[in-house]
Amino acid sequence: MPGLGLGRGAPRSEQIKIHGADAFDGMRQAGRLAAATLDFIIPHVRPGITTGELDRLCHEFIVGHEAIPAPLNYRGFPKSICTSINHVVCHGIPGDRRLMDGDILNIDVTVILDGWHGDTSRMFFVGERIPLKARKLVEVTYEAMMRGIAVVRPGAHIGAIGDAIQRYAESHRYSVVRDFCGHGVGRIFHDAPSILHYGRPEDGPVMREGMFFTVEPMINAGRYEVKVLSDGWTAVTKDRSLSAQFEHTVGVTATGYEIFTISPADLHQPPYDLSLLAENPRPGSDRP
Repeated sequence: MPGLGLGRGAPRSEQIKIHGADAFDGMRQAGRLAAATLDFIIPHVRPGITTGELDRLCHEFIVGHEAIPAPLNYRGFPKSICTSINHVVCHGIPGDRRLMDGDILNIDVTVILDGWHGDTSRMFFVGERIPLKARKLVEVTYEAMMRGIAVVRPGAHIGAIGDAIQRYAESHRYSVVRDFCGHGVGRIFHDAPSILHYGRPEDGPVMREGMFFTVEPMINAGRYEVKVLSDGWTAVTKDRSLSAQFEHTVGVTATGYEIFTISPADLHQPPYDLSLLAENPRPGSDRP
């Protein structure tokens, strides 16, 4: 769930936390459950279903695994997940909107498991009639995120992440949203540091082993400007162009990075192979 540079969603402190081995273990479990929630919802994303029903299904899955959906009542957010369709950039509120064939959808999930936050989002294709321009935007957004993650290592500046993302997105004539950013995460949902998805490689704090944060670029097919609707949450592109987002939670290791929110079923970007779901058991079956 993206943070803001200022105001609601901004880091609760400016101190960047450094975590040890036990924290890495906790984040692996929380991240795996968050990713498994997105795996679980894949077969339900289809034309005709409402975003409210997707929220209900994810909520039941999360609490059924002895976890808490972090967005629910977080600073007034009314639902357990975010559902952002087509020109919605982020923080879409689930409700009565029915998905239509040809929509692209982002589902953003954050779970709290044993006190640790696992935060991740993926894009979904609704139905079969996805325009080529939408498919390309989704593909480029996923690759932009992974290129940003690939530069994570001790000693590099956080700005290297945004530089890698911006260079790749703009090489495809897309724009990077400025108003929202990644964020530190762990015991706290939105914490320091802020992870901008644009900028220069020498910008920002130096990464250190034990830092946890999200990388979650929002990429627009048109201009990068956004506006927030009257509900106070839903952010949309000002020019109504399509927008896409992917998100992973990562930890900085001694030699690079670890992604905590990798899909247990090896499902990373659409279109998703449903046969892989049957081959991978859900997490939590071995929890006491």
